[in-house]
Order: sequence, then C-alpha cells, then structure tokens
Amino acid sequence: MSDPTIPANLHLGFLTVFAEANGFLGGYLVTNSWGRPLEFRLSTAVQPNKVQQILYGNTLTEYLSAELIGKTLVEKTATPIHLLVTDSISVLPIRNRLDTPVLLALPDGRATQASDRLLASFVHARASIPLALDLRWGEDESRIRAILDRVDAALDLAEPFTRIREAMGEARKMGVTSRAA
Repeated sequence: MSDPTIPANLHLGFLTVFAEANGFLGGYLVTNSWGRPLEFRLSTAVQPNKVQQILYGNTLTEYLSAELIGKTLVEKTATPIHLLVTDSISVLPIRNRLDTPVLLALPDGRATQASDRLLASFVHARASIPLALDLRWGEDESRIRAILDRVDAALDLAEPFTRIREAMGEARKMGVTSRAA
C-alpha cells in the first residue's frame, strides 16, 4: 500500500559539501525520481577566518556545511524536494532546519558514528553503498523508505554525487560560480 502523503512526482535533493585548499565548497542537484536533473547549484569557496575558527571551535565544519552552505543552496532552489541525500556527515544537522527527511550516503563505508552524532545503518535496494540516518530523526525512517520505494529502480543514490563533483569541476574550469552560499 502506498503512502498517500507522498506525491507521484518525487523530487530528490543531493547535497555534497567538502573542504579544499580554497575553503569549503558545496554542490546541490535536484532530480526527479528517475535521476534526471531539474536544478543544479554550487557555492563559491567559503574560507573561515581565524576569528571564526576560534569562535565556532569544533562546531565550525557543521556550521559551514549544514547552515551556511547547505541550507543556502537548498533555499535558493525553486524546486521543493521530498528527500535530501548527502554524502557529508557534517551536513546532517540541516535536518533541524528543514521539514524534509535527510539520508546519509556513506561512499567509503565509514563507521556509523561521527563525533556526537549517532547514526542508524539503513539499507535499501536504491543504494549500492551503505546508508545511515541520524538517530535524532529516527522517526523519518518509514517516510524515507516509502519515498525510496517510489524511486525508479535504475537510480542508485550514490551516482548523483559523481555528477555533482564532475559538474562542479567543469563549472570551475569555465569560471562559472554563482554565489549561493
């Protein structure tokens, strides 16, 4: 039996944030349930200064990833999403700012515990890699499973992150950056 609260035309968000020499960068791809792109956004590099590093302490990476870059990229898109998938553990706190369930894709099979964040392993046929869910939002699991059951079987949740990183690389080569964060 399908969940009547889940629309027929699903939109999935794929968000990655990572550190490079020039600072933290984010890329955000919104797709339909087949994996076709609907919107793409990227941030410029965000380089925290020494004062921010001191003041934010060990919360700096989460702040930059989830609130400054991640939340901004999600809010700047016109297409609402039904599920956000990220490959960055530091993005998980974005769930506190969104009404959308957030799922972590673990590309390198990392352990399911990160600092103070307890994660529950999550397995689904739509992913070739391990998935995890923040236990603080454990009640999202049934909704996430219902959404994933409606996603096209050919879509692997790990694959869009490759496209995002390649598109970010190409955009930088072309000199295209839009200040989204």
